[in-house]
Amino acid sequence: MFATYLIGLREGLEATLVVSILVAFLVKSQRRDRLPQVWAGVGLAVALSVGFGSLIQYTSTSLLRTSESRELFEAVTSVAAVVFVTWMIFWMRRAARTIAGELRGKLTDALAVGSLAVAGMAFLAVIREGLETALIFYAAAESAAGGTGPGSLLALAGGIATAVVIGFLLYRSAVRINLSRFFTWTGALLILVAAGILKYGVHDFQEAGVLPGLNDLAFDISTTLDPASWYGALLAGMFNVTAAPTVLELVAWVAYAVPVLVLFLRKPAKPAKPAQPAQAAKPAGTAAPAADTSDAPADVAAVPSPRA
Repeated sequence: MFATYLIGLREGLEATLVVSILVAFLVKSQRRDRLPQVWAGVGLAVALSVGFGSLIQYTSTSLLRTSESRELFEAVTSVAAVVFVTWMIFWMRRAARTIAGELRGKLTDALAVGSLAVAGMAFLAVIREGLETALIFYAAAESAAGGTGPGSLLALAGGIATAVVIGFLLYRSAVRINLSRFFTWTGALLILVAAGILKYGVHDFQEAGVLPGLNDLAFDISTTLDPASWYGALLAGMFNVTAAPTVLELVAWVAYAVPVLVLFLRKPAKPAKPAQPAQAAKPAGTAAPAADTSDAPADVAAVPSPRA
């Protein structure tokens, strides 16, 4: 359940931040008349995302007749979800510092075009997060015990609701959080979730007969890690860590989690600063140059307050 809650929180906060930036920019620009178009675009994106999730579920449960085809479908969606998760966390780490400025620039261009452009921009800004959420949620919920049942849906809804509350408080400048640190920690957890989804996908490929080794266990520690215990269920539900994985499942989990975590947690190299010529001594009382803040962590200051 925590894995689906984390997905809802992470994806929901990204979408909420985007909407907050758009709304705050319109309010500060005295363009409240364009807010209905923004909300129309957001509403359409949410509706299509829910429809996409329902289509995935319907395809899996109703359109696919054989167990092999269902296993293959779930395997493909699992791999696709892992690709989306990996791209999403690295993109957000890179874009966290500049996303507010880029959105304001695009919205300024959309305002010059007209109402449909404003609605279209809001739609495109949210639909990506919505489609990702639907796909990743389906894969994560299927990889955990219970599937996409009421509990998983409630966990996802809880994560999204938490993200909406946090986004509203950020918009009202009631709280301050370090977004760079937040996305780093949640990104690391999502990498482990994605590793579990990939492991589940490999298992589905084995059950569908696409990959061999369904009965070749890497180890069996069922006597130590009881699947029926609370900690066994927690590890299986969050990261798909099981007591008796196959060799290919274990290889896939380690081969993905270790290098991706290392790359994600590694601090990006700072760009080399050009050499500056020596300057003549300044007379007493001359102010020192301002400190370079280009490496300051991204935080909620990127979301302007409508009361500023």
